[in-house]
Amino acid sequence: MSLEKRTRLLDDPLAIRAMAHPVRLDLQNLLGREGPMTAADAARRLGISQALASHHLRQLAKYDFVEPAPGKDNRERPWRLVSTSQSWRDAARTPEGAAAADVLEQLLAERALESLARWQQQRADEAPVWRDHSGIGQSGIYLTGAELTELVQQIDVLIQRYVDERPIDDKSTRPAGSRHVSITQIVTITPEEPE
Repeated sequence: MSLEKRTRLLDDPLAIRAMAHPVRLDLQNLLGREGPMTAADAARRLGISQALASHHLRQLAKYDFVEPAPGKDNRERPWRLVSTSQSWRDAARTPEGAAAADVLEQLLAERALESLARWQQQRADEAPVWRDHSGIGQSGIYLTGAELTELVQQIDVLIQRYVDERPIDDKSTRPAGSRHVSITQIVTITPEEPE
């Protein structure tokens, strides 16, 4: 897998809609954490039927999110991620792309809130290094459009370093003591008040 494909720019509304499905997001998450796996193994891990896992993996493959990986023998047919990060910022340039991105972002936001609720249940039992640097932070600031662009780009650069150095689906790049960290960036703009 080439480094250029690690981050994928999604601008096709059909591909964005294909990704915006709970089982497909679960499959991508699982392949990211565990690396290549067969539909049967993924189905067992997710508690779904093998037929359902196979169907959704084929749909992900149709839109280039996953691809067949080398197996141990001719009978084993594992799948692996094609890209480990996606961006759909340019999708909003068309009404169809904007609508597809809205659906995907809503689903991702719901999942992030579910993950936060699970984390809050276990946070008290975690070491301070994990507990003190997680949860939600909130800041309200006034920025120009150019400043907002710069801020988001700086955050992206900080995160991209780890995406490049430690591809999520490559266990050999994970430092000892590291844990899966999910960072959901939500940026909203308050509408301008009429004067």
